[in-house]
Amino acid sequence: MADAAPSKVNIAEKFALFSDHWSPRIAARYNGNEVRLAKVLGEFHWHHHEDTDELFLVVEGTLDMEFRDRSVQLATGEMIVVPRGVEHRPCARDGEVKLLVMDADGTPNTGNPATAFKPVEV
Repeated sequence: MADAAPSKVNIAEKFALFSDHWSPRIAARYNGNEVRLAKVLGEFHWHHHEDTDELFLVVEGTLDMEFRDRSVQLATGEMIVVPRGVEHRPCARDGEVKLLVMDADGTPNTGNPATAFKPVEV
């Protein structure tokens, strides 16, 4: 039996479907991974992911990715991969930032399943 036919995803249209911050939405899935879209504003909390790396791509805005020993500023079109186990804190201090985040299926956005926002499909 064949899988469903692939379909395109319009990222701008998906972002228009929600307005809350720090609450990622799943735009697509592939190979046990989730492509999440998130709008962020202000500072998130310090956290890490024990078992998986995390990719952040800035779709719009400027994001500071803070690490305990430094901070990396990301502009529109730039990305960073945070290795598993590395403590980090995303910050959007200069206004709302739109992110594409790639995580393994079910990875809690907070690093802790008890406090995580469970992403839903958009």
